[in-house]
Amino acid sequence: MTNKKEPLILVINPGSLTTKIAVFKGLEIQYEDEINYTLDELKDYKTSIDQLDLRYNSVVEVLKKAGYKSQDFSAAIGRGGPIKPMVGGIYKVNSQLLDDLVNHMATDHVSLLGGLIAYKISEATGMPAFIADPVSCDEYIDLAKISGCPDCPRISLNHHLNVKSVAEEVAEADGKRLDEVNYVVAHLGGGFTICPLEKGKMIDGNNTNDEGPMTPARAGSLPLQGLMKLCFSGKYDYKSLRKRLNQNGGLMEHLGTGDCREISKRIEEGDEKARLILETMAYQISKWIGAMAAALKGKVDAIILTGGIAYDKNVVNWVTERVSWIAPVKVRPGQNELLALAKHAYKAINNPSIAKEYK
Repeated sequence: MTNKKEPLILVINPGSLTTKIAVFKGLEIQYEDEINYTLDELKDYKTSIDQLDLRYNSVVEVLKKAGYKSQDFSAAIGRGGPIKPMVGGIYKVNSQLLDDLVNHMATDHVSLLGGLIAYKISEATGMPAFIADPVSCDEYIDLAKISGCPDCPRISLNHHLNVKSVAEEVAEADGKRLDEVNYVVAHLGGGFTICPLEKGKMIDGNNTNDEGPMTPARAGSLPLQGLMKLCFSGKYDYKSLRKRLNQNGGLMEHLGTGDCREISKRIEEGDEKARLILETMAYQISKWIGAMAAALKGKVDAIILTGGIAYDKNVVNWVTERVSWIAPVKVRPGQNELLALAKHAYKAINNPSIAKEYK
């Protein structure tokens, strides 16, 4: 038995209108809060980076009210944003990472602020600041990066954090290490990531902004001829068409809502269109799971369904009916990104050599 004092870890996860924060003692959560912002409060900020001071100050204020100061923490870790391609794992925030976060290497997204806020809080104490498994992790094999048009390579922008965290939990429950198993993981949230994990590496996947099943708000893969006609119809510029396909597409466009709870209620009340569209989404999810099983040459130890839509029994049942012949289906609904980040930081505190250098 050990009397070792467990470290306090600050976790920061910015969302479009929220900043979630948590304090962990070791891996036990001690405090959790969600700071909410209105569209009106954020309307004058042109980019996510412009919100840094606002978000940082609100985090510091909430922690102060909760009785925490920066000196209490052994590490701070933030959600990683879409920066340059990198292998998965935990990265200490260094000068190069700070520069890339500020200059948002891939695209402007509020998750960029996680590492920046963690670093600003760490500056006064010298404690390490980290990010882990950002969306721009790239472990794709070369075969997965090539499309039929050289000007349009397939890019890895996926839900690495939850995918790997849930996969590790399933492996541990089965008495295995993640690097000993092959899984197909379907993260089903507002956007989808359906990917093959080969010995812990995400060797392929769908960038939900480019391809894959339709989701609650995204159109997913589309017939190419129809898409080209839309592009040249004169009805859209790039921004408006992107909004239609990646914010108001999928279930939202077909049914006027992306809320699977509402759609399932409609189905219970006899709405056949709602049933058709929701089952179509499940059908498309199943096809992508099958494709990712092929990427693993059929050597699949389990199929994992996670994310918010994994709470929906209709979707889970329809998908399971179509893919359970490939491998056992394991359902882990929801996501706990705060705990996933805390686990990364906890491991790095106890073994600093695992923290990768961002170059």
